[in-house]
Amino acid sequence: MTADEVVARLRSGMTIGIGGWGSRRKPMTLVRALLRSEITDLTVISCGGPDVGLLAAAGRIRRLVAAFVTLDSLPLEPHFRAARESGALALTELDEAMFLWGLHAAANRLPFLPARAGLGSDVMRAVPGLRTVRSPYDDGEEFVAVPALRMDAALVHVNRADRLGNGQYLGPDPYFDDLFCRAADTAYVSCEQCVATAALTEDAAPQTLLIQRQYVTGVVEAPNGAHFTSCAPDYARDEAFQRLYATTPWPAFAGRFLAGGEGAYRDAVRAWHEEEK
Repeated sequence: MTADEVVARLRSGMTIGIGGWGSRRKPMTLVRALLRSEITDLTVISCGGPDVGLLAAAGRIRRLVAAFVTLDSLPLEPHFRAARESGALALTELDEAMFLWGLHAAANRLPFLPARAGLGSDVMRAVPGLRTVRSPYDDGEEFVAVPALRMDAALVHVNRADRLGNGQYLGPDPYFDDLFCRAADTAYVSCEQCVATAALTEDAAPQTLLIQRQYVTGVVEAPNGAHFTSCAPDYARDEAFQRLYATTPWPAFAGRFLAGGEGAYRDAVRAWHEEEK
C-alpha cells in the first residue's frame, strides 16, 4: 500500500495506536499522511513523541492515552505541552506498566488485566474511571483493573517487512509494536525496506520477527520513514532537525515542511540542512 491509501481507510473519531517509543522508530511517514488528510477528533494511544506533538499541534487529538510524551534528547515534547496546557486535548495518563498491561488485555481480547502498578499512586486519582478488583483466591489481594487499550487501527514502523505483513525490527528494542498490531482491529506497518519472506530469517534472531502477518492489514515501503526519529541501526535521530521542530512555531513549521506530500517534505528537509551548512 501507499501511506495515502492507509489513511484513506481511517476516519475521524477513531482510536488510533501509534508504535515506537518517544522519538524512536515512529511511523512518521504515516503520521504526515494523516496530517495531510481532514481526519480529526482522534483518540491516540502512544508512548508519545513527535507523532503526538504533530497531531496535537494540528488539533487532531481529542483524547491522548499515554505514559509519557518526550523527544528523548529533549525531555518534554513542546507542541504536546502547549496543547495540554491550553486544554486542547484530554489526557489519560497511565503508569508504563499499566500501559503495557492495557495492550496485553486488548491483544488477548480481554476487558482488563489485573496489575499492582498504580496502587498507592496519584494515577488512581488522575484517572477517575479506573477501578480495582480483588483476587477471588484465598489471599484476597486487591489490584488495579487495567482496562484494555483497544484500537480501531495501529500504525507502526520497522526496519524490514515482507509484502504479507511479517515485520522485523533490527534495533535494540521491539518497543510495543507487536502488541499494538495485535490490539487493533486493523494494523498498518511501514518499513525501511520490503523484502522477500526468506530474507527476514537470514542472519537475524527469531525474536526480531514479533510482528506476524495475521495481525497486519497492510504494508507500506517507506525508506527513511521514521525521520526525524531514529530507526536503529539504519539511521540515528536527526537531532538538528528535531531541534528545529521543537523551537519553530507550529504554523511556520507546518507551512514549510507539511504543505505537500512526502516528497515535498523530504526536499524541504534537505534544503533546510543545506541552508544550515
